[in-house]
Order: sequence, then structure tokens, then C-alpha cells
Amino acid sequence: MPVNPEPRHSKLDARIADRLKRDAAGLVAAVVQQHDTGEVLMVGWMDDEALHRTLTSGRATYWSRSRQQYWVKGETSGHVQHVKSVALDCDADALLVKVDQVGPACHTGDHSCFDADPLPVIIADADAAGIPS
Repeated sequence: MPVNPEPRHSKLDARIADRLKRDAAGLVAAVVQQHDTGEVLMVGWMDDEALHRTLTSGRATYWSRSRQQYWVKGETSGHVQHVKSVALDCDADALLVKVDQVGPACHTGDHSCFDADPLPVIIADADAAGIPS
């Protein structure tokens, strides 16, 4: 797996940077949600610099693991994400980015990255599984 080196000159507020729990590549998962409907649109990856850019520009910025570079969502497609809020989860190892999505969020043209491949869910009988009601 390519590793994104820790940005040398990230201007991310130290109070935020000190709390982040990054993976081995220096990244934190960013779950992206439509701010007014709650629909989950996509998952991206951010390092300190991408998070700093997101917080200070109002545009969602990610680290591309495949291209090994920063990308601003919608920079080439026009399908921008206007950031409404960003929150750390309780373990500080994931971000929730609430956006106003313009156009499709997925690179395939689907509205959400989770539209194309729903998986079958087998729901066990709670009594048979020993799950209290």
C-alpha cells in the first residue's frame, strides 16, 4: 500500500492534529453525508493537510491513494461538495463530513457510491439467535 508521508508543512490546528488517530499511511477515513437528508454519499481519505484544506476552504479535499495526490471533490467534474460541518468520531479515527453535494458524488455517475451494489441481508430470528428482545 502506498504511504502518504506526514505533510511537512500542514497548518492543521495542533489541537485537532494531536487528537487524530491515523492509519499506517497517515490517513483518516472520511464518511461523507448529505447535510440535509443524512444520505451517505461516499467515503474518502484525509491526512492532516487534506483536513486543513477542507476546514479552511469550505470545499471537501481528499488524499487519493491511487494517484498519490490531493484532490478537491468536483475540481474537474463540477460535482462539488460544499462543506457544512466536520466532526471527529468518539475514537478520533474517522471523520463525518456533512456536505451540500452538487451533482453525483460517485465517480461512476451514481448519486451515491453506495447505489450500485446492495448486498443481500439475512436477518436471523432474534429468538433463535439468542438475542434478547
